[in-house]
Amino acid sequence: MAKSKKSWEERLSGEPDPLMVDFVESLSIDKRLYKYDIVGSIAHAQMLAEQKLITKDEFKAIRNGLLEISERIAEGKFKFDKTYEDIHMAIEAALVARIGEAGKKLHTGRSRNDQVTTDIRLWMRDEIEILQTKIGGLQKAFVKLAGKYAEDVMPGYTHLQRAQPIAIASYLLSFVEQFERDLIRLKNCRELVNVSPLGSGAVAGLTLPIDRKSTAKQLGFSDISYNSVDAVGDRDFCAEFIFDCALIATHLSRLAEDWIIYSSSEFGFVRIDDSFCTSSSMMPQKRNPDVLELIRGKAAGVYGSLMAMLTILKAQPSGYNRDLQEDKVHIFSASDTVSASLDMAKAIVSHTKFNTKKISAGLEDGFLDATALAEYLAKKGVAFREAHGIVGSLVVCCEGQNKKLAELGLDEFKRYWPAIEKDVYQFLGAANAANKYVTEGAAGPKQAKKQIAYWEKQLAQR
Repeated sequence: MAKSKKSWEERLSGEPDPLMVDFVESLSIDKRLYKYDIVGSIAHAQMLAEQKLITKDEFKAIRNGLLEISERIAEGKFKFDKTYEDIHMAIEAALVARIGEAGKKLHTGRSRNDQVTTDIRLWMRDEIEILQTKIGGLQKAFVKLAGKYAEDVMPGYTHLQRAQPIAIASYLLSFVEQFERDLIRLKNCRELVNVSPLGSGAVAGLTLPIDRKSTAKQLGFSDISYNSVDAVGDRDFCAEFIFDCALIATHLSRLAEDWIIYSSSEFGFVRIDDSFCTSSSMMPQKRNPDVLELIRGKAAGVYGSLMAMLTILKAQPSGYNRDLQEDKVHIFSASDTVSASLDMAKAIVSHTKFNTKKISAGLEDGFLDATALAEYLAKKGVAFREAHGIVGSLVVCCEGQNKKLAELGLDEFKRYWPAIEKDVYQFLGAANAANKYVTEGAAGPKQAKKQIAYWEKQLAQR
């Protein structure tokens, strides 16, 4: 492809310094936007033809030329030249070389400022749907695993100390809830993204009679932006998208943290499939959950992208500034990291087993039924604060005798509160306590089964 001088270089004397060419180019990053740049350009050209700013024949030549360029890029036959700086100029230069004078008319009525933010919005709209699909797949894996453990009980933790008994299924479904919030956030972000800035020009709009709503409709946008100054400098949606990615990464990291701990010899609650573990170069017995550790570690990179994006935005004067070229580095990085982590998390969840025998063997440690006993006393008319103190004293008594609460005799209970009856034993023991939960959304087996049925229905409808 013959080298052509960029139009704005007519204003400048001499050639750009090679050091500058390397420093300012973004083609190595934004070439992944080529499909969106071409789709946006075709829509723009069609609008120009509708407005009689170019002829129908020129539009056909532009459209066919752009489609041929798209095919060459997809086939890996397109040579990206960094001297054209970005994907917009690389494609435009190729178009001019292919179809001649008509190609030079494509940029009528637009600036790279409104062009690039349009491309990003088109890319992000698709990327959000990809992430939503992957989150849905992970949710299905959790629900399927939960269905295997609806009756099984494990310790629930607060402060990483044993607290109350919970159904294993309820624990697993807690992640389904977290990722559901991520889906809602992405849906809200997509609504903010789905606004067309195309036609805002460099900063002030145009004197040409273009039809912005025509291009918006062609590209599937729900509306257009209504202030050109804001439209070209707006990257709020980029920060919001990365924030959504950061929270997804947070939830993945929390899962990873749990299962790294739960797969240790000290816990032995879960067994991660060998295909997602590594061994040690020195210690032959080791079986390390490295993939989970990497999921946990990669969350830091997504946080870094968010902080970088916010820092770029906080010092932006009004309108477009070249700093915004860096936005793509961070949205692509955050999305790529989260996308890969979601794939890995789904694979791990789909191939993990809970060691119910090990969990059950140690389930009565830690007085998980103490709260159920306090609530039993509350039902008997004891003020909860008083009941709390009574049970605390009973726990001290048990520790002194190396007993569980359920191993105390009725006479021992009555010494602490005379109204305690034989029915107290229905509330004692971790499994009994979990089966006594009655509130909606509680972590008992009965509630877990309802939640599994609910999520199976919800996920099947998507």
